[in-house]
Amino acid sequence: MLVKFSVQNFLSFKDLNSLEMVAANITQHEENTTNTSQYKLLKSSAIFGANASGKSNLFKAMQFARDFVLFSSKETQANEKINVTPFLLSTETENEPSLFEFIFLKDNIKYRYGFRLNNSVVVDEWLFVASKVKESLLFERHEDDIKVGSKFKEGSKIVELTRKNALFLSVVAQFNGKIAESIIEWFYGLRIIAGFQTYNPVTIEYLKEIENKKEFMDILNIADSSIQDFQFKERDLEKAPKYIKEELEKIKALGAKYELIPEIKTYHNKYSDKNNVAGTVEFDFNKNESKGTQHLFSLIGPILDTIENANVLVIDELECNLHPLISRFIIKLFHLKNQNAQFIFNTHDTNLLSNKYFRRDQIYFVDKDRYGCSKLYSLYDYNIRYDRTFNKDYLEGKYKAIPFIDEYGILGNEIE
Repeated sequence: MLVKFSVQNFLSFKDLNSLEMVAANITQHEENTTNTSQYKLLKSSAIFGANASGKSNLFKAMQFARDFVLFSSKETQANEKINVTPFLLSTETENEPSLFEFIFLKDNIKYRYGFRLNNSVVVDEWLFVASKVKESLLFERHEDDIKVGSKFKEGSKIVELTRKNALFLSVVAQFNGKIAESIIEWFYGLRIIAGFQTYNPVTIEYLKEIENKKEFMDILNIADSSIQDFQFKERDLEKAPKYIKEELEKIKALGAKYELIPEIKTYHNKYSDKNNVAGTVEFDFNKNESKGTQHLFSLIGPILDTIENANVLVIDELECNLHPLISRFIIKLFHLKNQNAQFIFNTHDTNLLSNKYFRRDQIYFVDKDRYGCSKLYSLYDYNIRYDRTFNKDYLEGKYKAIPFIDEYGILGNEIE
């Protein structure tokens, strides 16, 4: 489970900002939390803010760090540049390294792992393991100088095999280091989905197990899609959309074997003149189903797989092509149907900004100042009563993170 994610000097985040998943000392919505060996953690976190405030950039930071952990030792060539973008609106930071750090639990063990890098090299990298009392060093790196702790013997003979533009952790995992492999597995379970999708490889993988299909169909039909059944038909990978190919390449790099990608066919009932079922009609999923149905279909696999395997799911723009009641249902799944999975999302749907669904410590805002710097902060920081109308207060500007709209300057006397 994720305990804390921090980012500094990346895209619109100039200063150090952190998303905390440790539950505050409040009693509302206990079902939204879970107790671990070391923490009481939140099962979900919802992030609100204006357009271009930096909400998506927070998730891009997670995505960049995750992908670099998983693939830096496999895809990056010796002299290839690292595709990282620092905060560019300040002379103070434009040439400084970007920082990413995760604190998380894996098999009830707490790890703190992070790195700083620029376009050329990994400047710093560190990994600590912690008991309830104190941290122990597993390794610490400053450019080519890597210090390996006594509890990380698996990395002691691999120091010289690490390129300047690759992570030491990733290299150790390639050489079957047990601790490193366990941490890589945690990052693989961190799934980040951005925007509209019609296809997600996790959904196809999840549905290979036939017993998963009924629960999948039950959730699909909460959208009243009227789909009675579906099938996958194989097609050439060369005909697949670009984003599917890219995602499949990432999964294949982790050992999965995909040669073809399925085409989805859905089946609907057709009716006689007396409204009796008279057979079924085959639909082309991409051509005949609504955008909302397509997007929900792509999300169900990651949602159920995340809950089943106690992973972390991050969705950018949860409301994309989904009805608010469906978004609310997905949130309830994580609050009521799971113990150790986590769901982090951003949204503009202020109907969700309510004490009916969330604790104050689950709600975050992202605001951007006049200098282009994004700041992430919690509703809990405001020390307000739990029974306030959060969405009303938010739209009135009490928590900031809303757009400034100069209506009078544009509409003038037309405003009543």
